[in-house]
Amino acid sequence: MKNRIHTLRIIGLIEGVSFMFLLLIAMPLKYYFDLPMAVKVTGWIHGVLFMLYIAAVLFAIKAMAWNWFSVLVALAASLIPVGTFVLDKSLKRRLNELEE
Repeated sequence: MKNRIHTLRIIGLIEGVSFMFLLLIAMPLKYYFDLPMAVKVTGWIHGVLFMLYIAAVLFAIKAMAWNWFSVLVALAASLIPVGTFVLDKSLKRRLNELEE
């Protein structure tokens, strides 16, 4: 159970970093410096991480004892630029509770 939460935390943080990289670095490179390859590569990587994040959320439902609303919040966190970082705080708290 703890392993699934830990995996979700790691994937969530990496996915969040890739989203921020896409928005703050790759998009300006594309639109201000005419380098569309930055978005193509970063977008592809972020897309794979996004799918892994969705799978990790689904695998963590039982470990987190989430209801459907909590699952939707966890999934929506990946759509907000810093959402996965905010969600990580509650995941860390839950992981600490399980370790006690």
